[in-house]
Amino acid sequence: MANGGEIKADTCRYEEEEEKNIAAWLLGIKTLQLQPYHLPPLGPQDVKVRIKALGICGSDVHHFKTMRCANFIVKKPMVIGHECAGFIEEIGSEVKSLQVGDRVAMEPGISCGRCSLCKTGSYNLCPEMKFFGSPPTNGSLAHKVVHPANLCFKLPDNVSLEEGAMCEPLSVGVHACRRANVGPETNILIMGSGPIGLVTLLAARAFGAPRIVIADVDVQRLSIAKNLGVDETIQVSTDIKDVAAEVIKIQNAMGSGIDVSFDCVGFDKTMSTALNATRSGGKVCLIGLAKSEMTISLTPAAAREVDVIGIFRYRNTWPLCLDFLKSGKINVKPLITHRFGFSQKEVEDAFETSAQGGSAIKVMFNL
Repeated sequence: MANGGEIKADTCRYEEEEEKNIAAWLLGIKTLQLQPYHLPPLGPQDVKVRIKALGICGSDVHHFKTMRCANFIVKKPMVIGHECAGFIEEIGSEVKSLQVGDRVAMEPGISCGRCSLCKTGSYNLCPEMKFFGSPPTNGSLAHKVVHPANLCFKLPDNVSLEEGAMCEPLSVGVHACRRANVGPETNILIMGSGPIGLVTLLAARAFGAPRIVIADVDVQRLSIAKNLGVDETIQVSTDIKDVAAEVIKIQNAMGSGIDVSFDCVGFDKTMSTALNATRSGGKVCLIGLAKSEMTISLTPAAAREVDVIGIFRYRNTWPLCLDFLKSGKINVKPLITHRFGFSQKEVEDAFETSAQGGSAIKVMFNL
């Protein structure tokens, strides 16, 4: 692994009984190391979970490659990862909803529960959010973690641990579809057929969208979208000068007005395409945050009353995601393209594989 200004992790305080709890620590640019992870005490409303499945997210890759994702900067050693599921190993004294041995999917963000945003239901926007693997909060790529019981959701018998871990990325698509009020009369454009674009496709179909078009620069990923049941795929370029011509191509492929567009990338070009392709009075949801700033013209969209909706993570989505998986309405298994164990070499190889993109959609650890 390349060494990018490695940070030394202090392990002297770890007690002997905690030595068996190993985690993947991000120490520097492209520098991951398996080291002991001392867990906080188990609170009365907490559970200890043995992690068995964990997926690599795009934000994990950003942290791995650059030590930052948007405005979140890694300044000290941090356990990486947040898309996870596992077994309950221990429960706090006040936990009634779960038992030792239960298989659970874990919602990774702990909000304060006290601010006005939390009290009105928008807890995903809580300014005091502590989110697995989002600096400075340690993540969950470890043998064991401690987490609030109310953020651990028991898996149905017919839903695997890997599928449970996939509830996290799927939640992004579900939350976006809810925000956009997707239904049986909503024609959808998705910009980007990476992992988030694909889960948005699955979610939109589950919400009843009758026709979905997806656009991307990568033919291989468009092929995956086709296999997942998208109606039309459009290969686009990276040149912003091509927006006008590509908008016509996208609109022709849809065959009628585009009611909602999801930008799952977050570049000037993808957002410009979405704004111009969407019908007057339609909606554009910005999910991907590839760039912290964009330079695009909003005036034409404003003159057509195209609503721009921001999407940040999710809220109250795990029960619905698990219901979709249990019923078979959504199948996330085809998205898992690569699997790795939890040795030092496998952790390194898994992150390199995910960082390369291409055929790698969801890289999954089996611990």
